[in-house]
Amino acid sequence: MTTSEDVADDPTGLSGVVSSASLVLVGSLLGSSSKLVEQVIIARLLPPGSYGKVSLGIAVMSLGLTFAIAGFDQGIPRFMSRFDDERDKRGTWLTGLVLASLVTLVVMALLLTRLEWVIDTLFDKDASPKLVALFVLAIPVLVGQALGVGGVRGFENTIYRTYARDLLYNGLRLGLLVVFLVAGLGVFAAGYAYVIAGAVGFLTIHYFLNRLMSLRGPVRTHGRQLLWFSLPLLFSAAVTKLLSQIDTVMLGAYLSNASVGIYNVAYPLALGLGVIFSSFGFIYLPLTSRFDASGRRAELNRVHKLTAKWTVIIGFPVFLTFAAFPTDVVGAVFGGNYIGQGIGITLAFLSTGFFVSGMAGYCQNALAGLGYTRSILAVNVIAAVANIALNVLLIPTYGIVGAAAASALSFATLNWVAFAFLYYVARISPFSRYTVKMYVLLPLLLFPPAFALSSVISLNLLTIPVFAIVAGLATLVVCAATGCFQPEDEIPLELIEGRLGVRVPYIRRYIPEE
Repeated sequence: MTTSEDVADDPTGLSGVVSSASLVLVGSLLGSSSKLVEQVIIARLLPPGSYGKVSLGIAVMSLGLTFAIAGFDQGIPRFMSRFDDERDKRGTWLTGLVLASLVTLVVMALLLTRLEWVIDTLFDKDASPKLVALFVLAIPVLVGQALGVGGVRGFENTIYRTYARDLLYNGLRLGLLVVFLVAGLGVFAAGYAYVIAGAVGFLTIHYFLNRLMSLRGPVRTHGRQLLWFSLPLLFSAAVTKLLSQIDTVMLGAYLSNASVGIYNVAYPLALGLGVIFSSFGFIYLPLTSRFDASGRRAELNRVHKLTAKWTVIIGFPVFLTFAAFPTDVVGAVFGGNYIGQGIGITLAFLSTGFFVSGMAGYCQNALAGLGYTRSILAVNVIAAVANIALNVLLIPTYGIVGAAAASALSFATLNWVAFAFLYYVARISPFSRYTVKMYVLLPLLLFPPAFALSSVISLNLLTIPVFAIVAGLATLVVCAATGCFQPEDEIPLELIEGRLGVRVPYIRRYIPEE
């Protein structure tokens, strides 16, 4: 968490962003790892058809959750970060919680009364309504948890979010899943795990929020402003969720639940890149809002460039591994039952989509922090329409590979159209002479040897991390040798050295002085 002394030493906020991002990245990777382990356990212990049913149940829950949150998870931190009076902060949190609770009741009622239609449309004939009902019942506790995280985010606090959501919620859900599967609950195990772990996570994050501000006391509500800001985010978040779930849903509608299961071994692996690219975003939105309120857009532009650059540096070794050895990665993690049917190409397409999207930086977070929520809505609608159209066009002919191509193109479209909006309204860009050089040289110099190596060797569970580490070192060497580092890179390097307790050799000599 950034202190006042840190801010005084680094008025641009770069140190605070990178420090917070490193903590969020660690927590997010732990949370994402638990999610991946959860999916690996389900996929290995259940047949592809059953794993597909669970994946569809999670997709229905995720879509319902997005509508129920109604954008207040973004509105709460945005307004709380602008207030100094605790009455305003408490009122913002309470208003969002009450309004989201009302929306949640409506969403749950709609899903539970239309349960049979959901089953008939998306699931195989042997699916049980109880499975979908369990995931619907998880929605209210997950909404409460998300709004608690939003409140903590409003204080620009990362440690409490890491404890409550990334560690406790994800870890408990994984442990409960294992217990319930061993107990013989089958496809229902995940539903019970989400409900119970979500309730514990909700209570825990609000316990931490109460340590930042008393949840009891006088309030000054800002309902109209919060609604005006958050409602456009509801629709933009809904279409964003469609981008991540519509391929799963449409595979269930067009093909079998087994195809859904096979596709959903590639998607969570590629999503690991999304976790890396979102790590800076947690602290980026309130920081953007604070910089905008004080008229410091030039400094915000510097932060945007640096965060985009370092997320690419961190994410490129993972992308290179997934692109060069996709079938090996899937086989090592999920087992031989999921090899074939274009699974390697599917992972390569999805990884490319996430990586190309991440190269533009945190454009939607920046637009939200600057108050351009309608622009975010427009961007998300464009990408969602493209995704649906591409899925309708490609899935019937190309199956899961078509779904992957549609998602990759849509995610890339999403963030680069957002960049166009951001540059138009604020002249904020990820591009500098350092980042452009890096974006060109990394794939140009490292893709050929990686693909040549993949044609002669295969990786397994032990050698995949070795290759990723070598790829990471090669990424740093290319950046150093080709002059891609800049003076501001001292900040993340010093923080990395501080976290590791060691001095990173050789790199500092390639970082130019101011």
